[in-house]
Amino acid sequence: MTGLDELLSDRISRFGSIRFDEFVDLALNAPEGGFFASGGAAGRREGDFITSPEVGPTFGAVVARFLDARWEDLGFPDPFVVVDAGAGRGALALSVLAASPRCAHALRYVLVESSPVLRQAQTEHLALVHPFEVLGPDADPDAGVPAPDAGAGPLVCSLEDLPVQRVDGVVLANELLDNLPFRLLERGESGWSEIRVGLDSGRLVELSVPADEAVADRADALAPDAAVGARIPLQESAGQWLREALAALRVGSVVVVDYAATTTSSLADRPMDEWLRTYRSHVRGGPPLSEPGTQDVTCEVAVDQLGRVAPPDDDRSQSDWLRHWGIDTLVDEGRRIWDERAGVGDLVALRARSRAVEAEALTDPTGLGAFRVLEWRVG
Repeated sequence: MTGLDELLSDRISRFGSIRFDEFVDLALNAPEGGFFASGGAAGRREGDFITSPEVGPTFGAVVARFLDARWEDLGFPDPFVVVDAGAGRGALALSVLAASPRCAHALRYVLVESSPVLRQAQTEHLALVHPFEVLGPDADPDAGVPAPDAGAGPLVCSLEDLPVQRVDGVVLANELLDNLPFRLLERGESGWSEIRVGLDSGRLVELSVPADEAVADRADALAPDAAVGARIPLQESAGQWLREALAALRVGSVVVVDYAATTTSSLADRPMDEWLRTYRSHVRGGPPLSEPGTQDVTCEVAVDQLGRVAPPDDDRSQSDWLRHWGIDTLVDEGRRIWDERAGVGDLVALRARSRAVEAEALTDPTGLGAFRVLEWRVG
């Protein structure tokens, strides 16, 4: 029995069944063997799943073009703060910085990652400084130092949570919200039930209990025509994250990239295993209650639930978003560089040639290209 197994067994034995969102949080984040605390992560070789930044540097290069455009829209603020929420090992940061954006001299890049294991991995590839050097003395009231000089960027730091002070810039969340804990509801003959997690002969099992009135009313509003037996996620943590991300900005954008459904009703119309997924070593894992801590647990993001916090100002597929911000231009540039340097065959030439392959994967309408990119603008 693992440390996480013991933690779950002890908690349920002492206090009774737990909500599904509590189970997901422990399965992913518990220090005693949670998936991310144990080193689960994105990555091509040693990872458990692949995200757009791990495909190659092209995704980050397009993000850099978007950041430059927002920096210009906001009047070239210095500092210009980019918060990379759910940064993992820092793959997106590496490719954004490698693209040498025009805003680099003003750039303050904040990696936000809750996993100590992944935060430590960031130090292997990025030159991190103390948060007060990036965000100013408000980030550390006891530091007693002045804010960094204008033009000192790029500066990079790492935090466990979103910055507490408001900034001018962009909050990015690439495949973060699908990993936030969610409650699980099921439509019954006489109304909505909530799925909890209990124990039976030492095994984790589902328990169905009547949903309280407020939760049932929310479920009715989100999926009024759900059939008996239909299930939906209630994504309160994702909504709370969006509130905090919007509150972190004086002016700027919150950008969420994830696999998503327009409405909760559309999730109710589909089998649960299509939108509640697990992953281990780049393949689908087992049922979510099986072997907790050994597999990623993800849930498709319901855009209408986020819209109850604030409707997004822009919502398009990742494929469309990348094309809007110039991925085709980068591919054409890569072909030109390859034609010029193919005889040399150096790293510059090989990276340029790889852009076309990366772009194909990033815009694939049956894969990453079908992800949604949602943007909320502040100020």
